Amino acid sequence: MNADKNQKALFLIDMDNGLESSLQDVTNIQPENRLIIQCYGPVISNPYGDIMRSVIIAIYQDNVEEIFVVGTTDKEKASLNVLPQLDSMKDKLQTLDYLFQNNRPEFSGDTVNEWLNGKENDYDNIEKCVNIIHHHPFVPPHIKVRGLIVNNKDGKPSVIEVSTFETASNLT
Repeated sequence: MNADKNQKALFLIDMDNGLESSLQDVTNIQPENRLIIQCYGPVISNPYGDIMRSVIIAIYQDNVEEIFVVGTTDKEKASLNVLPQLDSMKDKLQTLDYLFQNNRPEFSGDTVNEWLNGKENDYDNIEKCVNIIHHHPFVPPHIKVRGLIVNNKDGKPSVIEVSTFETASNLT
């Protein structure tokens, strides 16, 4: 996937520790040319939040030419499901759910639960993240942004490439 062996690539990956070892097999990018941002998801919930800020700084400071948003299919979705712990705050949760439903684009998702847990479909999460990066006004158009889902079944990683939308999104 990577023609220039010295080209820097940025990986936005899930907190799954086993994923880093698969990146070499999947992308053929040497460890010294990889920058990795780990987050739960991987999800960019706000196009002007801290994760996106780190992506933009990496592009300009480390001369990143390619970005991979990588998820996995080989583990159960680790749902936070923190709502039972927040049950004592029902009034606040109702207010927040109202804000999530009526004050877009400030909140990602329709409810507090969707914001914390992400979408049920990992493919959709990665596709959304790829499109946020690809269409961000601070990301130069020559930067390649790809979404990958790594399936580590049977000890051999296989990859599903996630497509991007062709229309620009409203990030301004």
